[in-house]
Amino acid sequence: MNLWKIAWRSIQHRAVSSALTAFSMALGVALVVAVLVIYQILDRSFKRSSQGYDLIVGPARGGPLELVLSTVYYLQNPRGTIPYEVYEELHSGRYAGEVEAAIPIAIGGFYAGFPVVSTVPELFQTFRYFGDRPYEFERGQNFSANQIWHAVIGATVARRTGLDVGDKFKVTHTTSGQGTHEHTEEFEITGVLKPTGTPFDRVLFSNLRGFWEMHQHEHAVESADTGSAPADATTAGEEHPQEHSVQHPAEHSAEPSESEDAHSVTAVLVKRDWTNSARALELPRRIGQESPELQAVVPSEEVAKMFEGLLGDIQTVLLIFAVMIVITAGIGLMVSIYNSMAERQLEIAIMRALGAKRSTVMLVVLLESILLSLGGGALGVLLGHSLIGAFSGTIFEQTGIRVSALSAQPVELILIPGLIALASIVGYMPALIAYRTDVAKALAHGG
Repeated sequence: MNLWKIAWRSIQHRAVSSALTAFSMALGVALVVAVLVIYQILDRSFKRSSQGYDLIVGPARGGPLELVLSTVYYLQNPRGTIPYEVYEELHSGRYAGEVEAAIPIAIGGFYAGFPVVSTVPELFQTFRYFGDRPYEFERGQNFSANQIWHAVIGATVARRTGLDVGDKFKVTHTTSGQGTHEHTEEFEITGVLKPTGTPFDRVLFSNLRGFWEMHQHEHAVESADTGSAPADATTAGEEHPQEHSVQHPAEHSAEPSESEDAHSVTAVLVKRDWTNSARALELPRRIGQESPELQAVVPSEEVAKMFEGLLGDIQTVLLIFAVMIVITAGIGLMVSIYNSMAERQLEIAIMRALGAKRSTVMLVVLLESILLSLGGGALGVLLGHSLIGAFSGTIFEQTGIRVSALSAQPVELILIPGLIALASIVGYMPALIAYRTDVAKALAHGG
């Protein structure tokens, strides 16, 4: 009879014990699969989310990673503002030769817990996500530069809040010591973006001119209430940089008025012109040297550092725990087979009496260990991907990152030789006992 069949019959003979042993192995493998797949998806999604623009110019206050987290992923409040003139210098001034496109943004407001980002309509026409995919609208259309009280929203915002084309919303923000404040002005939604799997899905994008007008109106009302002169919008924005930024762009392609020159933006998203690659590469250093109050950050570099540092360590720790679980399951496998050796002495002796070699008996036990390990591993892979698929909706709702049960990583192939090696190691001791079985003694005791 084929040795594999003999090993399989032996497993069937101890079905309950074998099933529990394989299931413990499956749990460890499922955890390994989940850690590998989710980490790789997060890594790819985070890094690709920063594509489309390759440079962010913002205030020097705070570190480069803070600027990326606030302007690319909207995970924290911005650390101050920069003059509107910075945008002009990048768009049509001294840096224009190295810049293909520049988009001003202003961050400072929320609706139903989602961030409101003020910008210009060219944002969705100029940039691409995931490298080369254009932004498209599921319903409605982009707002125009002169529609100052209009906005577009991401797919997750639309799904979670129920907002749709034609609906209106008010921006809220937190002011020091005053709690949550809601502006009286309303933005009308002109379009809903198709899902992108990027942070854009969780953002409401308003016309930057309207956002500036809204804050101008707020300062005017405050001045009327207190009887004092209106505060300069830029100064007010700098007093509470983490709460809201007072920003303004006139139409993206038009020259701002003199009053508009005085105001600020949170950051400028820049797509460099790589026609002259040397000058394009030098642009971040040049901006930092010529304007110490500014910093120019390459988002992909900062995200890579973050993953290699903090998140890379987290993955390592999780993998260590997962591997320890697999090893523990392997030890359980060894104990299970080892304990069965006492009751299998007669079975082994009969095999030997029928002409089986010592090495053949030893090989049968090793094959049994490998079958249990691979069976548990296959169940673990299936279980791990099933769990990923089951929680894919929750992951997308919370992070905007799309995952599916079929999201596999090439590194998972390492599990197969790894499980075979582990099964061979833990199965060696029981196999050695089988190898050393005294045939005459076992037959006499069995009789």
